[in-house]
Amino acid sequence: MSTSTLSTETGRVVPPGKPGHRSARSVNALGRGSGLALGISLVWFSLLVLIPLAAVVVKSTTGGWSGFTDTLTNDQTMAALRLTIGQSLLVTMVNVVMGTMIAWVLVRDRFPGAAILDVIIDLPFALPTIVAGLVLLSLYGPKSPLGVNVASTRTAVFVALAFVTLPFIVRTVQPVLEELEPDVEEAASSLGASGFTTFRRVILPSLVPAIAAGAALSFARAISEYGSLVLITGNLPNRTEVASVRIVGFIEGNNTAGAAVIATVLLVSALAVIVALDLIQRRVARRW
Repeated sequence: MSTSTLSTETGRVVPPGKPGHRSARSVNALGRGSGLALGISLVWFSLLVLIPLAAVVVKSTTGGWSGFTDTLTNDQTMAALRLTIGQSLLVTMVNVVMGTMIAWVLVRDRFPGAAILDVIIDLPFALPTIVAGLVLLSLYGPKSPLGVNVASTRTAVFVALAFVTLPFIVRTVQPVLEELEPDVEEAASSLGASGFTTFRRVILPSLVPAIAAGAALSFARAISEYGSLVLITGNLPNRTEVASVRIVGFIEGNNTAGAAVIATVLLVSALAVIVALDLIQRRVARRW
């Protein structure tokens, strides 16, 4: 038999199943095992993530506000940041389209070699980034067998970032596509909806959270990339030097505070894009 409960927020009796009713399980205190697991998790997360990030931010302020701005407004540093963030945003936008398309082909189409392609998609995850840079230099460098030489150009930055970030959106969108029920699409088609309308009104709303998550991962990886860029970009100051290379230069010059300044800017940029993508996907999801 169901019983009513007293709402602690309003002081009113709330019938079961009504708004404001909460199960006893949701308000119970953590058990001994759960509390221990939570404590260990927080300590481990703090040691690996929170404390190191806080240390970088604190280190960036050791020279005071003037030292922070002097490092940030340096022409070479600004050029590296603009190139890194700009190319990372461009690569992320391209990945949104191409990654979703590749995931769609892998899930919805059947063709010879599909299983091989599905495995190769993960290659940038497993391949050491310096090896990826060597592969790209061999294919798109001065001795390119294709006759395409993009070494030491901004295009090289784009190609390298696209290579290492390709799998993120594919692997976040692919499981969602596999779980979508085809009955809903068939119902939309039977009601006269075109293929594009079905995709826009039925499929895309389900994919938006996965696309946003993949895009956030793609951008975060792109702005922090180092290994695949070192060989093919040439690291030319004010031209093809990226932020990660600039950080290494500061460290080699024993200027850890300057390196921390750039790292802090990259951290803030990554957080801003992640939050923006989360807000966009929530708004788009409500609209549909």
